[in-house]
Amino acid sequence: MIKGNVSSKGERIYHLPGIRWYTQTRISPHKGERWFCSESQARTAGWRKAHTN
Repeated sequence: MIKGNVSSKGERIYHLPGIRWYTQTRISPHKGERWFCSESQARTAGWRKAHTN
């Protein structure tokens, strides 16, 4: 499952399993955050991939 969260700056960012901050990222639907089944689904919805550095 791919986590889509909204940053403090309002950016919509998705996190893949195994990358930095994935386990710490919490999804809050009331903030507009959500889960995705694929990267293409996240990108199509207008979310960007989290930076991995």
